[in-house]
Amino acid sequence: MARKETLDLLIEGGKAAPGANSAPKLSALKMNVGEIFKQINDKTKPYAGMQVPVKVIMYPDDKTFEVVVGTPPVSSLIKKEMKVELAKITEEEKTAGKTSVGDIKMEQIVNVAKMKQDALFCRSLKACVKQVVGTCASMPITVEGKKPIEVIKEIDAGAYDSIIQ
Repeated sequence: MARKETLDLLIEGGKAAPGANSAPKLSALKMNVGEIFKQINDKTKPYAGMQVPVKVIMYPDDKTFEVVVGTPPVSSLIKKEMKVELAKITEEEKTAGKTSVGDIKMEQIVNVAKMKQDALFCRSLKACVKQVVGTCASMPITVEGKKPIEVIKEIDAGAYDSIIQ
């Protein structure tokens, strides 16, 4: 059985480069570092501006490798849907009374939930939607103009069943 080594990375889509934690391992295994990062960048280009988990599976005996791209974290997908780079409120904004970085629509939440459904191990799309809404609470983002905890209660009551299908 061929020897197998793995390298787990979290990189910005399309902008991977050898770093302190990857280059030494790849060089020690005598792998083609340039070709590995070229393939990572090609595969992650659609996720430009987002952090993407990547697993590089290497077979040092024959110098082959495979790049497996995961889905970005829920927070990155939410920021992309909202077209914001940083989901954080500054001290000045807090003083001025700002409590959220923006508002997201339920349709956008459902889109994110569908993208992450397999990775979140949910029993239903509704459960995934609730997890995505929960993530909004920590970012801080409102959903349909309301606090995420209120929206979760509304989801449980069936208020968004027509959207979540």
